[in-house]
Amino acid sequence: MEIRRAVTIAEVAAAEPLFDNPVRPEWAERFLTSAGHHLYLAYEPDEDAPVGFVSGIETIHPDKGAEMLLYELGVAESHRRKGIGRALVGRLAELSRELGCYGMWVLVDTDNDVALATYRSAGGKDDGGCAVVGWKFEQAVARAYGGAPSPEGDGAPASSGEGLSGCGGTRGPRPTGRPPGPASGS
Repeated sequence: MEIRRAVTIAEVAAAEPLFDNPVRPEWAERFLTSAGHHLYLAYEPDEDAPVGFVSGIETIHPDKGAEMLLYELGVAESHRRKGIGRALVGRLAELSRELGCYGMWVLVDTDNDVALATYRSAGGKDDGGCAVVGWKFEQAVARAYGGAPSPEGDGAPASSGEGLSGCGGTRGPRPTGRPPGPASGS
């Protein structure tokens, strides 16, 4: 298996079956050109398209320093349980160390046993229970997707059958919980 950093929109588009939603070229370009945004793709020797991906975003705070958010991990169903997810997480962790990040974190639903096993096998440690507090910006999401807000008020466009929340409706190992970063008073 080979893991390579994605640098073109075409590479991101080739990974579209691994993502939850269709790739929007303008969003792919923005991600690829934004400082601190990283996307790695896994390729098997006899495969033309990627079989897995991991994305990460460097975050920094004036009193904490830099850390890496493992934003999303996906592996094609036909290639799961072969160590690809663990290798992708390992590559992002390696980059995090190279960049001087003090740590890396991922959000995970507590009942997502597959994701938890993947992250633990890659050296991640549980940080305990948490609550996720979120905000939905229906009008912004509707504009971005070119539709009207859904009648359910979930932030997804009315024409879509899927919400955009990080929790639920995921394919395999995917982050969806709380960062374990340093203790803070706020």
